[in-house]
Amino acid sequence: MKTFLLICLAVIAALVLLTNLGTMILLLISIAVAYYGVRKFIMATTTGSKVGWGIVILIGASMSLSNIPALIGVVALVVLYYIYKKWQQEKQNKYYKDNDLSWDKL
Repeated sequence: MKTFLLICLAVIAALVLLTNLGTMILLLISIAVAYYGVRKFIMATTTGSKVGWGIVILIGASMSLSNIPALIGVVALVVLYYIYKKWQQEKQNKYYKDNDLSWDKL
């Protein structure tokens, strides 16, 4: 029963992840633009370049704030990760139960 529920939850999380994949890509691009702007802002020496890179930072930040639905996809990705870890843990526990390695039998 546990494996059936894990499979159902994994399928649902995968569908949610696939539906939000486009917004997640745009979120990644906007975060990259903001990060690049911050790095260039720190290295800028003139006031004009700092203003220009500040505008780039604001553009990247506003793009990332408009992609809030992408957070649903990120949550689905985290859920898929935990389901995978739980599945691997159950397979490992089943392996040890089947082999029953104890000192008494050695």
